[in-house]
Amino acid sequence: MKNRIVRAVAGTFILISLLLAIYVNQNWLWFTAFVGANLLQSSITKWCLMEQILTKLGVKD
Repeated sequence: MKNRIVRAVAGTFILISLLLAIYVNQNWLWFTAFVGANLLQSSITKWCLMEQILTKLGVKD
């Protein structure tokens, strides 16, 4: 369950930041890059802050 939530949050952040970049300011693409870099980092280190937050909120695997 945590995996699905993490992916859903990351996908939502990317889509929202792309929309903001199109309609508000292109600097929102930096947020898209940050989310992508965070996904890459978590795939390498197997550590994700969002997973820890979800664990503290009581979400089960």
